[in-house]
Amino acid sequence: MGFGIWSLGFAGTRIAAFAGMANGDFVQESLGGLIRGILNDLRMLIREEIALARVEIREQAGRAKAAALSFGIAAAALAFGGTFLLVAIALGIANLLGWPAWTGFLIVALLLCIGGFVTLSSGRKQMATIHAVPEETVATLKENSEWIAKRLSSVRK
Repeated sequence: MGFGIWSLGFAGTRIAAFAGMANGDFVQESLGGLIRGILNDLRMLIREEIALARVEIREQAGRAKAAALSFGIAAAALAFGGTFLLVAIALGIANLLGWPAWTGFLIVALLLCIGGFVTLSSGRKQMATIHAVPEETVATLKENSEWIAKRLSSVRK
């Protein structure tokens, strides 16, 4: 007489049946125990996935913090560099023309104001074309609500 063995396991829950045993010893779990085991395994899997997501988010946040710090340092360096460059340009203009230093600063200030005004007016024109409410979405939402109202009214009749 041969012994046939088969088993099915769900991460800690093992079912084994021994076919052909003379004394009838075999391990058999109830359906409730199997479901409980599967739910416990699922709960553990979800917890592990959440823990993994937290670790990944912390890692990405650390990288983002380092990148933001680099951008901040770069912005400060560019601001100081731009300021010194503007001072050098103003002094160079004044020296080139043989005028007092304040005239060079006045010329640079006027050029910056003109550039700022042109950029400001361009930005205002671009802002005028921006709509805060997405028009196509609102239109499709209206169409959908009308369709639903029409379907509901036809169902009631």
